[in-house]
Amino acid sequence: MGLVFAALPRRSRSTMYDFKADAGLEPPELYRQLRNAADALTAGEPDGVANMANVAALLWEFVPNLNWAGFYRMTDAKEGSSELVLGPFVGRPACIRIPLGSGVCGAAAQSGKTQLVEDVLAFPGHIACDSASRSELVVPVMRGGIVIAVIDLDSPEPARFSQEDAEGIEALARTLSDRI
Repeated sequence: MGLVFAALPRRSRSTMYDFKADAGLEPPELYRQLRNAADALTAGEPDGVANMANVAALLWEFVPNLNWAGFYRMTDAKEGSSELVLGPFVGRPACIRIPLGSGVCGAAAQSGKTQLVEDVLAFPGHIACDSASRSELVVPVMRGGIVIAVIDLDSPEPARFSQEDAEGIEALARTLSDRI
């Protein structure tokens, strides 16, 4: 059947969306549908926080077997150095600030490279915000060659994420690079 886009008018004249992917889609098609839904929700919306919030919700709906999905934003720390600060997410409460180079998110932000971690307990310096997490995928969102945020996905399943998952989230990050 494919992706369902349902825009339902409400009394407040805003639009309510219902985005659902077919169950059992292969990763390339799932991520294509996810990107299309994210594009539909974020196109023309200038508020980056609103866009991250909607995309976090989409990630939660589209990507199976997650226990956390969301964003960390790059910001300047009080001492003038950069760090990641918690952005919109779905899941248990999370670490608020992550120094560059610390944990999986900090490694992705510092290197500008996707981190696909099969076993977070074996990752040097892993930050355990949710003790149920066993694998993690973190993808930098770049604008003009600079990391502006990271997309962070956690799963309670070891080795949950594949290269196809990484490529799908990297394509999503490119779509969002000028919208967050």
